[in-house]
Amino acid sequence: MKNYSIVRIGNEYVVQADEKSVLKIASRRRAARLVTDATELLDSQPAAPLSAGVDAESSIDRDPRVIPDPRVIPDPRDHT
Repeated sequence: MKNYSIVRIGNEYVVQADEKSVLKIASRRRAARLVTDATELLDSQPAAPLSAGVDAESSIDRDPRVIPDPRVIPDPRDHT
C-alpha cells in the first residue's frame, strides 16, 4: 500500500488507504503492524493483469440469463 495513513478517531485508530477507511483497531502499533504485513503480502503476489472495462469472463462464456453479483470477485485460477 503506497498511500496509507493511520488516524486516531476517539479511542480507536483507523487505517486509511487512498483516503478510504479500511480498518478500525484499538492499537496504533497493531494497526502499523497490520499495514506492514499487508504490504508484504501484496508485494509477494504477482500483479494481476487489468483490462480496461472488461470482465474476467468474456461475454461469450457467460450465460446471458445469469446476472453476475458485482460484490463477488471471480478467482482468476478458475479458468478451466
